[in-house]
Amino acid sequence: MKTYNYKDLSKADIQKLIQRNADAANTIREKVEQIIADVRISGDEALKSYAQKFDQVSLNSLFIGKEEITKQANTISAEVKDAIKVAYANIKKFHETQIHKEEKTETTTGVSCWREVRAIERVGLYIPGGTAVLPSTFLMLGIPAKIAGCKEIVVCSPPQKDGNVNGYLAFVAELLGIEKIYLAGGAQAVAAMAYGTESIPKVDKIFGPGNQYVTMAKTLVQSTTNTAIDMPAGPSEVLVIADETANPVFVAADLLAQAEHGIDSQVVLVGSSLRIIEETQTELQKQLVVLPRKDIAAKALENSYVVLVDDLNQAMTFSNEYAPEHLILATDNWQQITDKIINAGSVFAGNLTPESAGDYASGTNHTLPTSTYARSYSGVSLDSFIKKITFQHISESGIKNLGPSIEILAEIEGLHAHKNAVSVRLAGIKE
Repeated sequence: MKTYNYKDLSKADIQKLIQRNADAANTIREKVEQIIADVRISGDEALKSYAQKFDQVSLNSLFIGKEEITKQANTISAEVKDAIKVAYANIKKFHETQIHKEEKTETTTGVSCWREVRAIERVGLYIPGGTAVLPSTFLMLGIPAKIAGCKEIVVCSPPQKDGNVNGYLAFVAELLGIEKIYLAGGAQAVAAMAYGTESIPKVDKIFGPGNQYVTMAKTLVQSTTNTAIDMPAGPSEVLVIADETANPVFVAADLLAQAEHGIDSQVVLVGSSLRIIEETQTELQKQLVVLPRKDIAAKALENSYVVLVDDLNQAMTFSNEYAPEHLILATDNWQQITDKIINAGSVFAGNLTPESAGDYASGTNHTLPTSTYARSYSGVSLDSFIKKITFQHISESGIKNLGPSIEILAEIEGLHAHKNAVSVRLAGIKE
C-alpha cells in the first residue's frame, strides 16, 4: 500500500485520494441503462437471459417457494444454524430499541399536532451472491423490515450454479417467515423490483448493497421511477485510524477483512505512528498469503493506501473528508476523538472491536453508505422501513387563536383562497 504524508498533501491531492468508484466515462451507466431497458421491456425473459449470461444458470422458474426453502435450509449444520440464531437475536434486539412512540403537542391552545408511523408496504431486499453469499445481509435487511411491519417483502438473490439458493439464505428466510426467494441478481434484479415483471412484484423501496452495477441501477431507478432506495451502498470500504497503542496484527486483519470483499473494495490506514504503519505493512503480507481469497484481497490493496499523520486530531480531519463506510478507531484513546466524528457509516471503537462484529452479529446494521455518501446518508435502520405521517386537529378555540395569523400570512403571499379557507370557518363560528 502506497504511503502519503498528510502534511505534504494539498487540498486537491486529498480530494483526488478520497475519490472512489467514479464512472467518469459513463461505461457502467451505459451498460446498466441497457440492462434496465431490457428488463422493463422483456420482464422475466430478460432476467432468465441475464441469469444465463452472468450466473451461467438456465432457469425454468425465477423463484423458489416454501418447500424448497425448507429443503435447502436443512442442508446446513446445526452449528451454523446456532451462529445465525445468535446474530438474529442481537440484530433484532438492537433494532427493536429503535421503536418509538410519537407524542402529541399542543402548539397553540386548541391546536394539536402529532406524527404517526406507517410501514412502507412493499419493500425489495437485494441480497448479493456473486463471489460470496451473504446471509448476514439478509438478516440486516429482513429483521428491520419485519419489525417495521412491511406487508410485502420481496427478496432477490442471484441463483447458485445449481439454479437454487444457498442453504444459509434459505435458513434465514425460515427464521424471518419469508416463503419465496426470487432468483435474480445484479442490476437486472434492481430493475425487476423497480418496474415489476411477470414473476417479480414492483416494490416501493429497494434495499441492499452491491457492486458498482447494482449501485448505478439503484441510482438510476430512483431518478426515473417512483421507487425509492435506501442509499447508494456500493463496493465496501474501511478506514482505520491507528496510533502507537494499536496492534499491527489486528490492524492488518481488519484491512484484509474488507479487502477480501471484492477487487473494487478500498482500505485506508491513517496512522500517527510510523512504526505501527511499517509493522502493519509487514503483517499484511504475512496474513494475505494464507487467505483463500488472497487474489481478490491483493487487487483491492492495489487500490488502497496509507496516510501518515501527526496525531489523532489530524487523522480525524482526514477521516471526515473521506467519510468512510466503516471507521475503525484502533487506539486505546478512542474516547478522546469520538465527538470529532462527523462523517462515518458505522464506527468500531477500540482495539478489540473488529469491523467483522458489525458485519455479522453485534447487532448494528451493516448496510451502510459508501463512496463519501456517509456525508449525507445514514445506514439502514428501522426508520428506513417506515414513513412518518403528520396529523393536526384544530378545535373551535384553536381556529380562533391561530386563524388570524394564518389569514395575515396568506394575504401577504397573495394566496387569498388560503386566507378564505380560514375566514369562512371563523365566520361560521361567530354565527
